[in-house]
Amino acid sequence: MTIIDLVFYLFIFVVFIQVVFNIFFFGKFAFLKLQETVSKNLPISVIICAKNEVENLQNFLPSIISQDYPQFEIILINDASRDKTQKLMESFAKKNKNIRIVNVKNTEAFWGNKKYALTLGIKVSKYDCLLFTDADCEPVSPHWISEMSSHFNDTKTIVLGYGAYKTVKKSILNKLIRFETLLTAINCFSFAKIGLPYMGVGRNLAYKKSEFFNANGYISHMNIRSGDDDLFINQVATSNNTAICFSQNSFTMSIPETKFKTWFNQKRRHISTANHYKLKHKILLATLYTSQLLFWVLAIILLTVTFKWKIVLTLVLLRICIQYITIGYSTKKLGEKDTLLMIPFLEIFLIIMQLSIFITNLISKPNHWK
Repeated sequence: MTIIDLVFYLFIFVVFIQVVFNIFFFGKFAFLKLQETVSKNLPISVIICAKNEVENLQNFLPSIISQDYPQFEIILINDASRDKTQKLMESFAKKNKNIRIVNVKNTEAFWGNKKYALTLGIKVSKYDCLLFTDADCEPVSPHWISEMSSHFNDTKTIVLGYGAYKTVKKSILNKLIRFETLLTAINCFSFAKIGLPYMGVGRNLAYKKSEFFNANGYISHMNIRSGDDDLFINQVATSNNTAICFSQNSFTMSIPETKFKTWFNQKRRHISTANHYKLKHKILLATLYTSQLLFWVLAIILLTVTFKWKIVLTLVLLRICIQYITIGYSTKKLGEKDTLLMIPFLEIFLIIMQLSIFITNLISKPNHWK
């Protein structure tokens, strides 16, 4: 057996893995029907941690204040801001009795640690159901709190939501950012549906305060700057206590980065936390990424040397067609249909970028929370 034969059989195995992921993992979310939920009107504490976010708070906080929900408070955490964030928070609090402010000063033990600031905000909150978003996020509808909170019940104590990014026309970077966000959501929701929830995104995430205190908060990963959302969910989420919310009215919308370098550094911070996931999650995610990388590398090699090219091309088209179906149904659910036509190009670029991030993070540690 020659080396090229081994490459060919490895390619077949990789295609098999990719088909399994797309049908039996991602298909769980792609073909999932949206079930209507009834709001239970549980009292909610909306928690927003802000550091030097005066402009974003000015623009987006009104959309949270005006939520159509009977009982909620807004906990605004001023994490040692150097701008006029505190004054703006106080201005909003004077006009809205349901706003409470937590001013956090840097301490030597927790210097610049967002988890410390969030912990103080959670302790101040009055209600057991906590709903998190960021200062640069805007709910797409006045029913955001209602939609997200409707998934809480006696067993479901964690709700994973979708945090989208605004569309910028004629921007390849914007499509790339939104495609990466889409894939992350598909992974997150699909793994949760098969009973393996492994992360949540802090732009749109809810859980009960009891979960936080039962886990002793962020104490097990307080020394890791990032991960107030995904590492905490990775620690406490189970097949029984986790729900997903993907109704259109439950989305939040953020302004995306406009410079590739800034976004690249942001992803470096996010990806660095994956090393601290549970072993079973790391194995699954590593298998997924490795199979994606090998699929394109081996396909290009085999097609370049025209080794059994008809079979190889058939397998490439099969995998792409299955991927288009599963991602296509997911884009309809999450409102990202315009990324569909560019899937192969966006996927290849993301694979290369993730590989470069992995190598860069091995060389130097990324900077964290502002």
